[in-house]
Amino acid sequence: SDVCSSDLAHLASHLGVGFAGKMGAMTSARIGLFGVGLMGHGIASNLARKGHDLLFFDHPGNQPTHDLVAAGARATADAAALAQHADFLILCVTGSPQVEAIMLGEQGALQRMRPGTLVIDCSTSIPSSTEAIAIQVKHSGCRFIDSPMTRLPKDAEAGRLNLLVGGEAVDFLRALPVLQCFAENITHVGPVGAGHRMKLLHNYVSLGSAALIAEAAACARIGGIDPQVLVEVLAKGGGGGAALERMRNHLVQGDPTGLQFTLSNALKDLTYYNTMAEQAQADRTIASAVAQTLKQATEQGDPMAYVPQLVERLVERKPG
Repeated sequence: SDVCSSDLAHLASHLGVGFAGKMGAMTSARIGLFGVGLMGHGIASNLARKGHDLLFFDHPGNQPTHDLVAAGARATADAAALAQHADFLILCVTGSPQVEAIMLGEQGALQRMRPGTLVIDCSTSIPSSTEAIAIQVKHSGCRFIDSPMTRLPKDAEAGRLNLLVGGEAVDFLRALPVLQCFAENITHVGPVGAGHRMKLLHNYVSLGSAALIAEAAACARIGGIDPQVLVEVLAKGGGGGAALERMRNHLVQGDPTGLQFTLSNALKDLTYYNTMAEQAQADRTIASAVAQTLKQATEQGDPMAYVPQLVERLVERKPG
């Protein structure tokens, strides 16, 4: 964790909360999980392998789950039963509309959870929506933290995600042993909503950098620059960094899997960022342009294509 054990132990003592350090001696917890997609599958796999009583929602959008069942997890199509089961209710779904439906719908989890349940929202959401949901959860006698993630599906499977947590310190400490099952770096960013704000800031910089590289690569391709030369020059100068490394294999070899993030999801995240910036009355000139680029790319072809494939969309696009 980005927060060292000594600091956590001091905070736990101040709050009167037990803390046993990294992977503290946590016994099996009852965990409910909505969302076994590319990222959620890795979360579920690590929780099941580490002995937790995991009940996940059976949904057509899930990744294959036979391995989870083999590891001891159970599936249910009864959302109410899942909410009632959980001491920790983890949400790993697409965004705010899905979180709102799960929590606040007519048969939503808010009406079904037992008092004291801690909701851990690992989705990417609009912070104002997160804050409104957290208030209702607290009024119901339960607790809420937002814990969005960075890194890729392979990191989720390896239990090496980065988590950005927003919530009260006592809830952060309670959730920490669960979060450590599937994360390498865990940062307590601030109060509820701060995790989602930081995630949108991160994804704007990350996806914005990828979009900028894609536009440059499209221009280079049209201009006859060897893609290997382009990558080598950028990597040795100011264009180097994580975004370029994730784009590298596609630029040179046509393999987009270095950044397994769809254009549709990228557009969603940039739209959320622009909403957040607008609500904060912050400048969003560049962010608006990136969102427009992604919007046009999703309309050109398969919105489930990966972000590196933006290069081809930009090569094909007529300016103006």
